[in-house]
Amino acid sequence: MPENLPNVPELLRTAVRSLGGAERSNQLTMASAVAHSIDTGEHLAVQAGTGTGKSLAYLVPSVRHAVRSGKTVVVSTATIALQRQLIDRDMPRLADALEDSLGRRPHFAILKGRNNYLCMNKIHTGAADEPPTDELFDPFAVSRLGREVQRLTEWSSETETGDRDDLAPGVSDKAWRQVSVTARECLGKSRCPVGEDCFAERARSEASQVDVVVTNHALLAIDAITGIAILPEHDVVVIDEAHELVDRVTNVATAELAASTISAAARRCTKLVEEQEADRLEAAGEGWAALLEELRPERWEALPPGAAPALAAVRDAAWALRTAIGPSRPGMALSDPEAAAARNTALASVEEVHDSAVRVLSAFDEPDPAQRRDVVWLAADDNRGSIRRVVRMAPLSVGGLLRSRLFAESTVVLTSATLTVGGSFDGLAVNWGLPAESSVVIDPALATGTEAPSDAGTLKWNALDVGSPFDHARAGILYIAKHLPPPGRDGLAPSYLDEIAELVAAAGGRTLGLFSSMRAAKAAAEAMRERLDTPVLCQGDDSTGALVRAFAGDEPTSLFGTLSLWQGVDVPGPSLSLVILDRIPFPRPDDPLLVARQKAVESRGGNGFLSVAANHAALLLAQGVGRLLRSVDDKGVVAVLDPRLATARYAGYLRASLPPFWETSDPEVVRKALGRIRDSRT
Repeated sequence: MPENLPNVPELLRTAVRSLGGAERSNQLTMASAVAHSIDTGEHLAVQAGTGTGKSLAYLVPSVRHAVRSGKTVVVSTATIALQRQLIDRDMPRLADALEDSLGRRPHFAILKGRNNYLCMNKIHTGAADEPPTDELFDPFAVSRLGREVQRLTEWSSETETGDRDDLAPGVSDKAWRQVSVTARECLGKSRCPVGEDCFAERARSEASQVDVVVTNHALLAIDAITGIAILPEHDVVVIDEAHELVDRVTNVATAELAASTISAAARRCTKLVEEQEADRLEAAGEGWAALLEELRPERWEALPPGAAPALAAVRDAAWALRTAIGPSRPGMALSDPEAAAARNTALASVEEVHDSAVRVLSAFDEPDPAQRRDVVWLAADDNRGSIRRVVRMAPLSVGGLLRSRLFAESTVVLTSATLTVGGSFDGLAVNWGLPAESSVVIDPALATGTEAPSDAGTLKWNALDVGSPFDHARAGILYIAKHLPPPGRDGLAPSYLDEIAELVAAAGGRTLGLFSSMRAAKAAAEAMRERLDTPVLCQGDDSTGALVRAFAGDEPTSLFGTLSLWQGVDVPGPSLSLVILDRIPFPRPDDPLLVARQKAVESRGGNGFLSVAANHAALLLAQGVGRLLRSVDDKGVVAVLDPRLATARYAGYLRASLPPFWETSDPEVVRKALGRIRDSRT
């Protein structure tokens, strides 16, 4: 293993010079801090504003460590867009730049969950699932599904990766499920007749031999939760888009139990067991469905009357089915791969139903709600006009899981443009399972509870805000429309539409409108199309990628949309000079998981509203505001129409999470500023 490698500042200079960039002091500061973290084993949280070049700042020390130690570094992201940027652009260019300095070319790979790859066994055996129930009587839907599966079958003989993201144009989720398997359904490489040609296994094999593996937060969570080594052996993890980590891990750790999933599990077993065994689970599912129809959608503080026997019936019927299916016969996978695949699919479905029933039954064993592992609630989902009742279970906190399965196992670097809430890293740190920066009792106003987790005392971490290359006070204005009424529940008020029209007209289009709901976005788009002579696009008119490209390519065009546009939209230059936010993006007040988390914080003496609802809003607000300045030459206005950002008691806490723009509440000042920016670009 090479020992006399150039240090990180030298390597960073070489990389920046090779890529034609300019040296940035904040990028060097971050790279040096990451290198220090890797050397000492102390975890690191780095807030690095847009334009810092944070990808290069963590990749350079990561690659150096991997080459020097021979150990893989895992880089995890929340979005596919960033994964693609790293794999298709950043890593290849960095490998070219550092090959001479490191003595060899660094190697890298991308790794995703198994269900992102084609399953050649399913392709070869035609072991597709039955059409979804809602499509059985829709010939057009069934024929479309068949056409997509046929295209996937043809593609399987052409693709070198089997990676769904490499398929263009894409297919529906239902079609993809016909040619892919989950980890639980997979036969395993050694037992699968086409295991040697498995795309997922090939990706894992490649990932085990590289310096840097790029993956996603969900796979990182699965690796941690299951204890099954999905990722290659590693000692350093870099988590980009770290503000998303808690939500992504929570999603992976969330389970559900619906009558439809119970019925589907029973159907998958009909050819494998006696009819009465499958019928028993089907009947238990019907009993569960009947119970849920009688109950109101809400969070459960305890098991409602009748739930315990209904759940026990589901649990016992599922276990009986699992037992009846029995162990696989030696050589079954090789001699009858279709039967083996059907058996694995059935087993996975039955085990999932059994485990979910057990999880609900045991969720209330702990009498103190603040100490319970799970939050349980009944939801009524609208599925194209059909209401689906489902019980969901989500962890009250994922901090303990991350503390024991992530931070205790590897050196972790967490980075994002937005990691501080209320001016402090503590809000996110405690949610990650790290101790707060102060080891003494915390002021409840900081929204982090009363003290750090008791078993986290040995975990050491550092926090660093390297700032931004942008001069926010000179380049941008934060306009808060104090004169407007607080937002209501009945959609956008006429005064809000008037304000939007005046702002967009002053900017000459060039507006990204970020709305709290799709209904508000569509209403605003329709109203602006009638009032303005500049084009207005709305999310849903086309794919998000196509809309963003159209918006970026035509300066007078505006784009309105909802949550997914609050993050990841990168439009530098004259096409964007105004970002409008219709309201502070608080979570729904009836969100059962967030309400339970608020109450848990309050039971420990903390401020539940600030720690959960306000922190959620602050992070999303910072992400939305961050759409404005994407290059050092950008100028513009962020207009927040919600007057509470200036008048509410929590307003200062939220504004402390935002860049230091020049602030005003004078609409005339803002319209004139937008006019000057518009005129300078025409």
